[in-house]
Amino acid sequence: MDITPFKSIAGNYKTIFFDAFGVLKNHRGLIPGIENTFRFLEENGIDYFIITNDASRGPRELAQDYQERGLTSITQNKIVSSGMLAREYLQYKVKSGTVAYLGTPRSAHYIETLGLHTISIADLNLENAEDISALVFLDDEGFDWAHDINKTINLLRMVNIPTIVCNTDKSYPVSRSEVAIAIGGLANMVEDIVGKRFIRFGKPDAQMFIFAYEHSIAEGGIADKDKILMVGDTLSTDIIGGNKFGLDTVLVLTGNTLAKHAEMRINSRGIIPTYVCESAVIE
Repeated sequence: MDITPFKSIAGNYKTIFFDAFGVLKNHRGLIPGIENTFRFLEENGIDYFIITNDASRGPRELAQDYQERGLTSITQNKIVSSGMLAREYLQYKVKSGTVAYLGTPRSAHYIETLGLHTISIADLNLENAEDISALVFLDDEGFDWAHDINKTINLLRMVNIPTIVCNTDKSYPVSRSEVAIAIGGLANMVEDIVGKRFIRFGKPDAQMFIFAYEHSIAEGGIADKDKILMVGDTLSTDIIGGNKFGLDTVLVLTGNTLAKHAEMRINSRGIIPTYVCESAVIE
């Protein structure tokens, strides 16, 4: 397996789509040196967008987090999140009632900006569930895992409502060698228990890449897919999603895919990135 320096790749493209967690940042903060990458992109006139399954906060707050960490050029128009797609679905499909959600109050931003009434699963009384018109999986925090997951399962047994999963990630890295379950993995478990099909938004779904592509063009980006690169740390979301959309892809080894497992996983899954890099850092 060839490891290519990211700098030798980045200069060949006009727009770069970056995954967030495991590529630009991790549990400690920004990937050390990643600020050099954004300096290089701006100096060379290369546009960029952050394509993330993180629906825990709205685009403004997600951008603010980068700005507070020193990446001041990342504004909210550079953020494309799966929550934005879920918001669009809710706008057209849910007109009334109350939307229940799993997540923090901040993650409910996507629902509340539509003017819909929301209630956290943690605050929901199953005896008064008749008014619930939809359920949204937003974040893996903000509720009691034992009590409120059971409550979620029983809500879906009681009422027939659309269930939306805003983050399809099954896990996320919390250290160089460990991962934690993400809300997408939790949604998969609940779906299997209740025997219903949920509506999912986020990578690797083609709709996420279409949305990001159209957003980038609207922001002045290039339309030629041959000049757009997708950079991610996970074969089953970032890489296969980019591949299916017709983009060149880079697998970086700073997140979900460990260097010692990368070649085996590429060969066993048949998901082949265009390039493999140690990181997205440009020295």
